[in-house]
Amino acid sequence: MFNYGKRTYIMGILNVTPDSFSDGGNFFDVNSALEQAEQMVEAGADIIDIGGESTRPGANKVTATEELARITPVLKKLVANLKVPISVDTYKADVAKEVLNLGADIINDVRGLQGDSNLAKVVADYNVPVVIMHNARLYDKEGDIIDCVKAFLTESIKIAKEAGIKDENIILDPGIGFGISSKESMEIMNRLAELKELGYPILLGTSRKSMIGDILDLPAKERVNGTVATTVMGIMQGVDLVRVHDVKENLEAAKVTDAIYR
Repeated sequence: MFNYGKRTYIMGILNVTPDSFSDGGNFFDVNSALEQAEQMVEAGADIIDIGGESTRPGANKVTATEELARITPVLKKLVANLKVPISVDTYKADVAKEVLNLGADIINDVRGLQGDSNLAKVVADYNVPVVIMHNARLYDKEGDIIDCVKAFLTESIKIAKEAGIKDENIILDPGIGFGISSKESMEIMNRLAELKELGYPILLGTSRKSMIGDILDLPAKERVNGTVATTVMGIMQGVDLVRVHDVKENLEAAKVTDAIYR
């Protein structure tokens, strides 16, 4: 599906939630969601990532039934109208199985296959790519933050391989902002290249996050330039995909950085 190393791939964020930190409620109905997805593809997005449950700190958890009620109508429209791969952001095996049956191409798991014990088998059965994210909310951090990230992801890779997920379908995400402080997020950003030692493509998700807000003292929607800076830094350290709200700005930065550093 992807030819890593040649260029950076852009994953456009489409939150069909009422409470996501940056754009909650903006694309909660099917028509506005489809319009936003089409605009991101026109701007150059290689993948659209649909999320039906907010992962911001303090957000209410939703059932698989509610998550599917939010995702399914939008997913059907996107599969019918877009030519790019569709990713679904979920950690629930039941949701993953249903959306893959409906035509989703990728599963993006913010719990790194360590939330729902059945999810890895679903991904393996459907032979699709999976984004495995480090999530420090799931364990007690101790010691060097990069060592923590590596240990968590190593365990996730073990789970994936034992379930039968192929190496070429594994993508790793360091989990910027998930249970880690802005200082720790900056440390990870400064040492992203070390994660390449694990041997898999890296997806970076920093878009509009609190690390950028803390540095710039700006609200979420005004963190575009800060996000672009992290995109450039990520590519310089070997990142293969970036997950962003603002496709055009990050794509332009990625193209320039790719031309110089790849």
